[in-house]
Amino acid sequence: MALAQKKIEITDSYDGIVVVNSLGEIPCGRTLDVSAVADGVTVIRAGHVLVQDNTTKMVSPLAVTEGAYATVPAGKTIIGILKNTVAVNDPRASILTYGQVNGKAAQAAVGAPYTPAIKSALPRIEFLYV
Repeated sequence: MALAQKKIEITDSYDGIVVVNSLGEIPCGRTLDVSAVADGVTVIRAGHVLVQDNTTKMVSPLAVTEGAYATVPAGKTIIGILKNTVAVNDPRASILTYGQVNGKAAQAAVGAPYTPAIKSALPRIEFLYV
């Protein structure tokens, strides 16, 4: 029996233009904790801000409400930017920690602009076009 993955094609994303230059990522990526993702959401878009729980080390997308990123919850730390769109039912993520991100494309994809707090938490990422 061969090890195989079911292919999922997401064709309505900004993946090709959100991450402009990838110079560093978390090795092997992470599987996202999507337990807090709203019902009906099927994908998490490239450019989404990711946070890590300081105790469990689980990585999850930072909540977006009413067109803005939520404040980072106590006990969590911003660790990077989602490099490629992932399906909620298969949330294996590549996480950008060093490089350049097209802020306008990410805002269009995710629905929220990067805040000064997000930018300062990721000093090795240059946010372009914001």
